[in-house]
Amino acid sequence: MTEQNFEQMRRAMVVSQLRTTGVSDARVVSVMGDVARERFVPADKAQTAYSDIALPIGGGRALNPPMVTGRLLTEARIAPGETVLVVGAATGYTVALLEKLGATVVAVEEDADLLATGKAAVPGATWVKAALNAGSKKGAPYALIVLDGAVEEIPQALIDQLADGGRLVGAIIDNGVTRLVSGVRAGRGFGVKAFADADAARLPGFATPAAFSF
Repeated sequence: MTEQNFEQMRRAMVVSQLRTTGVSDARVVSVMGDVARERFVPADKAQTAYSDIALPIGGGRALNPPMVTGRLLTEARIAPGETVLVVGAATGYTVALLEKLGATVVAVEEDADLLATGKAAVPGATWVKAALNAGSKKGAPYALIVLDGAVEEIPQALIDQLADGGRLVGAIIDNGVTRLVSGVRAGRGFGVKAFADADAARLPGFATPAAFSF
């Protein structure tokens, strides 16, 4: 496919997947219309880079559908200069969008191959190889944490890395339903609210511990 083909697909994504689904932040729409998503997926998946699906990228991982990414970044209300932690940064697509929005990004990824790809694609971010559920204490506290996928629960270790007043956006799997959520830390308190139901890529390492039974 040609660069022109990808540009047409990118414009179609903006019109059909973003503007019609509550992605109302003009800055988010603009950067998603500029960043070439096809550069963040395996070559054999480039033709489907703008499809409204969780797109497999290897290692059992996937990129969120564009609409999910757009909704999360809209809800995040990112201000230029904020320090943002991306959990499950994978090949760096969301990291690239955040940099375009003016954020300083710490990107955590545990898969060595994905991390190498992401680091090469977005060298301006600080890339950290670590378990996703551990985050990165070194750069804390963060104004914003982006869970770049769906989890069963948000571990306290990540909440502790938020600044007082810091925000978190992501997706939580609730009885088989994936809900996009946002939350704010207030002192020692933290809670999330759901703002949309949507399929999202699942992140490993966040399963709810099994309840003990006799």
